[in-house]
Amino acid sequence: MAYALAPSNAVAYTSGRDISQTLESARSEVEERFLEGGTVLLSVMDVLNRLLNSLESVTTALDNKEASDTSADLRATVESLMALPVTEENRQQALVSLAHTGRELRKHVADMQETMRYLRTFAVTVKITGAGLAEFAGFAQEILERIYSGTDEVNRFATHLDSLDKEVKLAASFGAGVSKSYADTVPAVAGALRDDAAKIAGHRKDLGVIAREVGAIARAVQGKVASTLSALQIGDITRQRIEHVQATFSLLEDFFAGEDGARLDAGARQRLQNVIHHLTAAQMSDMCANFQRESENVVKTIASFDHDMREILKLRDQMSGQSGEAGGNFMRALESSVSAAHEIVKQVDTASRQADQVSQSTIGTAAKLSEAIGNIRAVKTDIHYMALNTNLRCSRLGEEGRSINVVTAELRIFAGKLDDSADAIVNGLPALEAAAGRVAPATDAGAGNLGESLTSAVGNIRSAANVMENELKVLAENGREVATKISLLIGKLDFQHNLGEVLAGCADMLEGVVGTDVADISDLAETIAPLDRKIFKHYTMVQERSIHRGIIPASEDSTSAPAETAKAENDEDLFADALF
Repeated sequence: MAYALAPSNAVAYTSGRDISQTLESARSEVEERFLEGGTVLLSVMDVLNRLLNSLESVTTALDNKEASDTSADLRATVESLMALPVTEENRQQALVSLAHTGRELRKHVADMQETMRYLRTFAVTVKITGAGLAEFAGFAQEILERIYSGTDEVNRFATHLDSLDKEVKLAASFGAGVSKSYADTVPAVAGALRDDAAKIAGHRKDLGVIAREVGAIARAVQGKVASTLSALQIGDITRQRIEHVQATFSLLEDFFAGEDGARLDAGARQRLQNVIHHLTAAQMSDMCANFQRESENVVKTIASFDHDMREILKLRDQMSGQSGEAGGNFMRALESSVSAAHEIVKQVDTASRQADQVSQSTIGTAAKLSEAIGNIRAVKTDIHYMALNTNLRCSRLGEEGRSINVVTAELRIFAGKLDDSADAIVNGLPALEAAAGRVAPATDAGAGNLGESLTSAVGNIRSAANVMENELKVLAENGREVATKISLLIGKLDFQHNLGEVLAGCADMLEGVVGTDVADISDLAETIAPLDRKIFKHYTMVQERSIHRGIIPASEDSTSAPAETAKAENDEDLFADALF
């Protein structure tokens, strides 16, 4: 009988070993494929985190308060530009007022020049009339010299006014051209700057919307990746269950080789082998069904990444396009507008310098005129007293001095007229200075500040644009890397191909070996109880235990043993039971 059992045992062992070897190949493939898939998923998670970080940087750049302040600065500069025509018109009116005041003063200067001509005539007459009187010869020459001195002062006075008049006319002529230029160009340039600033603000707003859309999709993918990582536990579960099936075959062989197995006859061995094969077939079938279901869910989730990544890349291309060609066009348009504005600013600068020169020159002329008025008053006083002394001398000479006395009296009268003209000029000087102040008001910010504001605003906008461009480049690179990783992932985690087929093949092989009927081994319960306990102890999932007990019912020994074992073991098994 022992001889007859040997071939049957050999067949049983060979069948178990063959299936175990096939399962070992499947187990290794499961372990490798799922480990590789987990590694790729973790790398996808890493690059998604970088993508979200770069989106955060883009959003920070878009929400940059300095950029908003820069736009506000540009708008303020535009308002200053818009005020230029009014400012220039006020300047033109001030120049007109200054010219009018200068002309009024010029009338009084002309009166003084006329008076000085009369005085020179009377002085020459005195000299001629007193030619026969020795005591008047020196006096007549002295009074004539004083009159010439006064005439020079008046003429210098007139020269100052003439010079001022020329400057005012030049500034007014230039200002008229600038004023017309402002009317033609300032509204258009200011409007262009305003439009460009609005376009840039709108561009940044559009980028912000796209960035939020990319962020929403990326976070959704991030959630899918996390759930997929969790779902990959099916790989570890499948590996463990394959090991449990392998362990079952190994324990059966050990049992047949031991004392308990040796006491069994051939029929009992075949019945036990049938039951164990049914058990492993049931475990494999259930494992394949679970694997099929869970891995399909994993593959479907991963396949959905493809659509998500296409959306991210499409949005990324929109952002890159807007920041590239369109953004560049915005900046070029802005810089073109600023260039035109700078041309206007140059005109403002020239006009301002000229107006300031006229103003300073006018103030300087007023000071010189005040000084000249003092000199002219001194000349007038000298002539008055010299004429008075002459009158007194003429009175003592009697009839000889009568003719000279008449002439010197006229000298005194005309010298007095100098006072009237000088008073009129002195009264007019404050008006001259006030008009000069209106030509170049102290509150004028100046073209220099306006030019600096333009340069600063555009420089800040350019800097913000560069930051945005750099952040978008990083975003594009991260988006491209995410797409590459996910494409790789889809290929790596196609578990159904080969792997699912191998597992299903093993299950089919076991079902083919055992047939449809499960042998009755109730009479062997006490003998196989140790084997039952060893196999049952390997299980880590409630599902495995349920399948086991559905084929090998629990005996008194086997029910008490696991309970005792559970008490002796730590809480890790209980935790595993709760999970599975």
